[in-house]
Amino acid sequence: MDIGGSIRLPASWCGIVGFKPSLGRIPIQPPYAGRVAGPMTRTVADAALAMSVLSRPDWRDTMSLPPQDIPWLQLDGLDPRALRIGLWLDPGWGTPLSSSVRQVVLDAAARLQSAGATVVELPAFMTRAMVDGLDNFWRMRSWLDFAALPPERQALVLPYISQWIRRGERLSAAEVFTGFSQIGVLRDSAVAACQGLDFVLAPVSPEVAFAAEWASPLNDPERPFEHIAYTLPWNMSEQPAISVNADYSESGLPVGVQFIGHRHDDLGVLRMAALWEQIRPAQRPWPLDL
Repeated sequence: MDIGGSIRLPASWCGIVGFKPSLGRIPIQPPYAGRVAGPMTRTVADAALAMSVLSRPDWRDTMSLPPQDIPWLQLDGLDPRALRIGLWLDPGWGTPLSSSVRQVVLDAAARLQSAGATVVELPAFMTRAMVDGLDNFWRMRSWLDFAALPPERQALVLPYISQWIRRGERLSAAEVFTGFSQIGVLRDSAVAACQGLDFVLAPVSPEVAFAAEWASPLNDPERPFEHIAYTLPWNMSEQPAISVNADYSESGLPVGVQFIGHRHDDLGVLRMAALWEQIRPAQRPWPLDL
């Protein structure tokens, strides 16, 4: 499940494909703003095969999309010379982009240009207010769930999570409502930023994989969202986005790149990712030997 990057981020850190389709393409229960299910696979073709099975509407998901006969397995035919791609390196907030990840994304842009695509810079469109508002809203929502648990169940919650949740108890109604409204503000900003483009190319994570013992890249419950700057907006805008491995850091860790398409153009994003698989640097065999 991906509500801020939980499919694409681990996919990038592990060197696999992680596809977040348009909101409602795969039915879920319960449906919720920004919450999307999607496949994690080794190849784009496998992700497309999974979508051919999973993308069926279900009346229990009141946000699911209507039936549509999508030729999921037809991934060929995208001409890079006809593409206008936005290169998005600065989200406007969050953890600074590491030099190794930046270089991998720049190299990906150069390869796409060499294949004939037009690549233009996409400026920052997010603000701190958007993210802090969402943080407040999600803390309150999580606090209500947490507070309903008996003490013995609360004690089982990861300390990082319980510490983040507890500030929700002190939020005012105005803070929560203002936070919820940022979903619409962020959605409008993301959709507007993509106008005139076929796809967006961006990092997935600002850093490579972190210590497995940590709960998040910063391991700081007061800064829980700093690492999702490149993935979060596409959940709120309901647009399809995919992580595909590009290259490797100096330490040998995988670095994924992200392709984002227009709302409901799920097949287009898969085709873009399949095109990238053909022109990306040589990939290391599985399993990776670090």
